[in-house]
Amino acid sequence: MNRIAVAIDGPSGAGKSTIARRVAQSLGYIYVDTGALYRSIALYALRNEKAPDNPDEVVPLLKNIRLTMDYKGGKQHVYLNGEDVSGAIRSETVSIATSQVSAIPQVRAFLLDWQKEIAEHNNVVMDGRDIGTVVLPNAQVKIFLTASAEERARRRWQQYVKKGEDISFEEVLRDVVRRDEKDTNREISKLEAAPDAIIVDTTGNELERSISIITHLVREKLGYE
Repeated sequence: MNRIAVAIDGPSGAGKSTIARRVAQSLGYIYVDTGALYRSIALYALRNEKAPDNPDEVVPLLKNIRLTMDYKGGKQHVYLNGEDVSGAIRSETVSIATSQVSAIPQVRAFLLDWQKEIAEHNNVVMDGRDIGTVVLPNAQVKIFLTASAEERARRRWQQYVKKGEDISFEEVLRDVVRRDEKDTNREISKLEAAPDAIIVDTTGNELERSISIITHLVREKLGYE
């Protein structure tokens, strides 16, 4: 049986996770937040006091990492060696470290087969940086979701403030710009739209508006509307 895959890529803070989750719910598909996997590895490196940008320190850790996912109440939960780290991986410190560990080729290889296997056995909506170009190049629908750096930083800053984190908008904006530069210039699996991806800029849109636009596009492409 042929499975259907929807790939949603884009830069940090573009709203991929929230939108992809809602699209998956609309379709009745499995939602896979690949960023959560990289965040979990970054968290493990930080907890073990290893430099997340140093392959010599991070790669040896991989043999000790076991990642699993499940879904409760429609939400994805990520488990790192049996611990639910779904909340712990969302801090600003982990966000910065995630950009660093995700640039390590061995880390990407470690997760690639795992991601492909999920898509082989399930209809999925998968979001990340290189889903449409590397992980699922044959996905039936590819969306590249973006927004201005300022808009993405504002959204992320509001999330941090809501969680009680003491961080300025300027700090978040600097991190967004820094991550964009790293993600678009790294040698392996760099951030870029697949040639056949639909590019959607959500700058100025309220979240529900963006969700509606993407959901309609995906369902239309799949012939559900």
